[in-house]
Amino acid sequence: MPEELDRSGRTQHVLIMGWDGVRDDILRTARTPHLDALAGRGFLSTVRVHDANPTISGPVWSTMATGVYREQHGVHDNDFRGNAFGTHPDVLTRVREARPGATTFAAGAWAPLVEEASGGPLFAGGGYRPALPAGAEDGPLDLVAAMDEAVMSRVARELRHRDHTVVFAYAVLPDIVGHTEGVTDRYRSAIEICDEQLGVLLAAIDARPAREREDWTVIALTDHGHRDEGHHGGDSDEERLAWIAAAGPGIATRETAVDHADVLPHVLQALGLPADETLTGVPFGMRTA
Repeated sequence: MPEELDRSGRTQHVLIMGWDGVRDDILRTARTPHLDALAGRGFLSTVRVHDANPTISGPVWSTMATGVYREQHGVHDNDFRGNAFGTHPDVLTRVREARPGATTFAAGAWAPLVEEASGGPLFAGGGYRPALPAGAEDGPLDLVAAMDEAVMSRVARELRHRDHTVVFAYAVLPDIVGHTEGVTDRYRSAIEICDEQLGVLLAAIDARPAREREDWTVIALTDHGHRDEGHHGGDSDEERLAWIAAAGPGIATRETAVDHADVLPHVLQALGLPADETLTGVPFGMRTA
């Protein structure tokens, strides 16, 4: 029996969707029916960015991907040079190495995640980053929105037509709005766009020809919050207010204590793959503090 089959004969898959810079308390005032439905099948939990990490995207996404904090993975800001990904590989690499023949896919508009830029990629082997659009009538925020749409369109096609074991999709628009104008109505609107995109990805999973024989673990999360006036990187509650939502086999339908470092260990558990003593995080539902 192929390794990806569990004892019931069902194949196991994981989708991780990152929403950059979405403050937890603002998320909960936005209209997010797809995230709400996901949480209803599992959980939506507030996460305080761990004191071992600054409230900066590079260190926190690296913790999500590697299961350890910045002193271990070596990413201290948005410059990934000097990283220790060779010692602490990302979740997609771990899955491919543990399961020969497995494929994974990563996509996002922020170059260091998927390209050799600023010391990246975070995900070894790289991934899809859309080309900059030719132009937009209403300025740079439209360019970012168009790139996110291109990312989600490509990820939806991959989900429908390929048998990837793990897929990572990244949306950056909320963070860019936060930097541009702060926590405004447009910031909340950007969060709602992320939710619409989550709905597109979930619909793509449901449209898969073998869906009835598959189990999917779906994880949505952010890396940090924003101050009301915009920006992050400090230690205020607004900047450290993050969140994780997840549903799938074995995930309890209640809010639970979780941390960014727990994503990788949970993915390994969901796929029936071994973890090791190098990981700081634990699978969802196993954190005691």
